[in-house]
Amino acid sequence: MLGAAVIAALACGSAAQAAGPYDRDRSDRVGATVSFVAFPVTSKGKTIWTAGELRIPTQPAGAAKGPAVLIVHGSGGVDSRGGSYANALNAAGIATLEIDLWSVRGVMSPGDRPRAVADTLPDAFAALGYLAARREIDPKRIGVMGFSWGGVVSMLSATKAANAALNTSGASFAAHAPLYPVCWAYNHAPGYGFGDLTGAPVLLQSGQADRYDDPDSCAKLHASLSDADKRLVEVKSYPNATHAWDRREPDMVANDPTSHKGAGGPVPFHYDPAVTKTSTEAVVAFFRKTLAAKP
Repeated sequence: MLGAAVIAALACGSAAQAAGPYDRDRSDRVGATVSFVAFPVTSKGKTIWTAGELRIPTQPAGAAKGPAVLIVHGSGGVDSRGGSYANALNAAGIATLEIDLWSVRGVMSPGDRPRAVADTLPDAFAALGYLAARREIDPKRIGVMGFSWGGVVSMLSATKAANAALNTSGASFAAHAPLYPVCWAYNHAPGYGFGDLTGAPVLLQSGQADRYDDPDSCAKLHASLSDADKRLVEVKSYPNATHAWDRREPDMVANDPTSHKGAGGPVPFHYDPAVTKTSTEAVVAFFRKTLAAKP
């Protein structure tokens, strides 16, 4: 049998080896309860079950209902971006639900995607209803954010028209935070109407090296809005940031027929850690402010 001194030495050695990435607090699930959930989505006479990862920050027993943010992925599906922002929001005491639009639709390649982003708006509004019904969530303090395709969902869900046509949840999003949501298309391409907003604030973040747009496309969109809508929308634009600057997978070049203001062509995705830090902090600060409990 091993002596006490040997056992102690082995324990110390094991602890030393476990340092770094194996530290107890390095898990992205520390401090949050994680559940994999699904909810029904009805669209065009059909019902599907959209799934997602729900993360509820740990709260003391009897704590008041808290805020939540719906996270909607880009056209490539769930990737590193959603989890990164979810961790930051959870650390700020904000629950998150990151949904997967593609699995239930059998999307395996770009050609399998729905023909229009608006076809996935029912998923966002159904997710809103699901969150609003959770006993841990304050139904008046739910926001939405997304990347590219999900950014468009975040934009369109801020309009009265989309809510009147598709939102049957009985709740409303309290704030919207789209990232690089293809600004050139709004009020130009069919199905991309943006205006007559619900009254919820919008934080729009874009990159000036995004080849879907011109460097000033988002600024021009903001300038084109009515005075009432203009006051609701804040635009943050980052020099030299490409589309998907916060995507941590290997850099790539995508070819998309909707890029270059609809002319099509190559689009670089280049990860920028400095801009990612800034945009993540901006999202957290925005939702902390807009989803704060009312006195």
